[in-house]
Amino acid sequence: MTSTAELAADRAAPAAGAWLHGVVRDADPAALAAIPGMDGAPVRTVSAAGLVAVVSTAPLDEYGEQPLRRNLEDLAWLERAARTHHAVVEALARQGPVVPARLATVHTDDSRVAESLAARRAELVATLDRLTGRGEWGVKGYLVPGAAAASAAAVGGGGVGTAYLRRRRAQLTAREEGQQAASAAAEAVHASLCELAVAGRRHAPQDRRLSGVATPMVLNGAYLLDLAALPAFTDLVRALSDRHPEIRLELTGPWPAYSFVAERPEPALTVREPW
Repeated sequence: MTSTAELAADRAAPAAGAWLHGVVRDADPAALAAIPGMDGAPVRTVSAAGLVAVVSTAPLDEYGEQPLRRNLEDLAWLERAARTHHAVVEALARQGPVVPARLATVHTDDSRVAESLAARRAELVATLDRLTGRGEWGVKGYLVPGAAAASAAAVGGGGVGTAYLRRRRAQLTAREEGQQAASAAAEAVHASLCELAVAGRRHAPQDRRLSGVATPMVLNGAYLLDLAALPAFTDLVRALSDRHPEIRLELTGPWPAYSFVAERPEPALTVREPW
């Protein structure tokens, strides 16, 4: 017989959902035991339809729809959640192909996760097949202030005021021409990289406060590569850097293939079923 105290404890315990990190073909239990999830405990798996979803236990008093909506407006909470989620996805990607889930994808229980795997099996298997033996690399390009501004130092006649106006006009013209040249170089670099990559995407340039670089970003590219093509891709980035001195290129990766996983249209925030 269940005691009154046990019933009270059951009523007090918050319902737990499942925060989805990603889907894989299989997972090593020993490796998962070393990966902390959203609640600090090791991540766990939900298996169905020959696939494995890696999830964190997510108490719905913190990760349910209304609490989650409030928490996502808390930048400190959001940063911690994003870092934890990304760390799990990165750990999975080191073991093999993974279909990463969008941040804050929470199912109300494990059965909903299993239903989602079954419903999307064909799509998920096709994506995992596409990502096998491949990885995502990023190439960022930053404007390099050019020597064109040197012409702004020339001062003609007409007095100090006229000289200042001429110098200022030349500076603005040089800056505009430099930005146009950098934009054209970014287009050319992206096109060249896409020829070697399986697929490529251009994301919006990051704000300087996010990039941490003083000069503007003109290229924020993501490229899906066969692992065997990485040396040639790295050489190409170096060659393009020499060919286009208007921009400084930075190669990063490998990353989980966030940029090459199809996303269905959906609200920005969810406690979701199905996924």
